[in-house]
Amino acid sequence: MRFSVEQQDTVAIFTLKESSLDAVLSPDVKAELLIICQPTLEALIIDLSMVQLCDSSGLSALLLAHRLMKEHEAPVILVGASDRIKSLLRISQLEWLFEYYATVEEAIGDLGEIQDDDVDNL
Repeated sequence: MRFSVEQQDTVAIFTLKESSLDAVLSPDVKAELLIICQPTLEALIIDLSMVQLCDSSGLSALLLAHRLMKEHEAPVILVGASDRIKSLLRISQLEWLFEYYATVEEAIGDLGEIQDDDVDNL
């Protein structure tokens, strides 16, 4: 399989298992994002650790994820994004749309802290 989806409570972890997020892979990625990005999801983590190249179709898939999650004010977190992908987002002036972490564990840890703070503030 070219990607996997894991659900941990209200967080989905979408892991790409290809070296390129391109015109060949992005239609399948977009179709899956349309399924998993539901209002009950509090965050979407996209693990790009294995991805080295991203073309405009791949960028479009990431933007779709952002748009779908923005509808219910939930973040899209990119994990393990290569310098090349970060540069593409920076050049496209889109880097501010996403949060970035080195590992899935760090992202989940920070989400847990944020959710704990939200509960404390009630």
